[in-house]
Amino acid sequence: MGIVGRDGGGNDATDSSSVVEVKQVVGEKVPHIVIDNLTMTYGERVIQQNLNFTVNHRDIFVIMGGSGCGKSTLLKHMIGLYHPHQGDVIVDGHALWKGSAYKRQQLMRHFGITYQAGALISSLTLAENIGMPLDLYTDLSPADIAELVNLKLAMVGLAGFGSYYPSEVSGGMMKRAALARALALDPEILFFDEPSAGLDPISARRLDDLILELSESMRATIVMVTHELASIFAIANNSVFLDAQSKTLLATGHPAELLQSCPIEKVQAFLRRGEATPERTGKEAHVTQS
Repeated sequence: MGIVGRDGGGNDATDSSSVVEVKQVVGEKVPHIVIDNLTMTYGERVIQQNLNFTVNHRDIFVIMGGSGCGKSTLLKHMIGLYHPHQGDVIVDGHALWKGSAYKRQQLMRHFGITYQAGALISSLTLAENIGMPLDLYTDLSPADIAELVNLKLAMVGLAGFGSYYPSEVSGGMMKRAALARALALDPEILFFDEPSAGLDPISARRLDDLILELSESMRATIVMVTHELASIFAIANNSVFLDAQSKTLLATGHPAELLQSCPIEKVQAFLRRGEATPERTGKEAHVTQS
């Protein structure tokens, strides 16, 4: 489905959100996701090991690295699809994997997810795709669901396209429809797996702009896998670089600062390919060498 919705019950999320707002007003970074000594494997094969990094509230965080280094695999561990061989994913102070299955489901209800190909159901209209999580996870009436679906379509620039099927729209429109579905239950964290894959440069830039707008309007934390330098430098303010050879992270920090000050050759080679240049700067990167 590409979405797990927000849990409406309990007071913990409300209390935590209030604390986050106060700390952000005074400029203090608040951890939202902490990757704690994470090791990922496929059977006996180690994909990445001893990963430690933090995604702060309202970060636009990029997971980057060369092909086959485990970027999408890491994302799947972070959203609760894959169980780690070692370590854990801490979301707002709660362990995703060491806690109960019930608690894990409650945490996952705060996630919205988009996949590389969109993962829209071809036999359903765009409106029906977006309305499905609302139908499954809420008690809203059909009229209220229809109203919310129209709102989400408008948020991603697809007002009036609800009756179209995925095969009747462009690749960029399918990506935006998948994003609208991920937004259906107002998630606190949005995960993207190669959001601009297969898009032309203009459509990719429009999608980047949309992600920035949603980050501001929804005050959401965004985690994305991408190898597109234009997107990395245009929207990211934090990142981690994974290395397939050493099977661990080589650096974390703002991509622009990594470009300027990271001494690791592999990181520089990745960030300096092509013609993309940083469009904004950030605070000093924290560089980790293995």
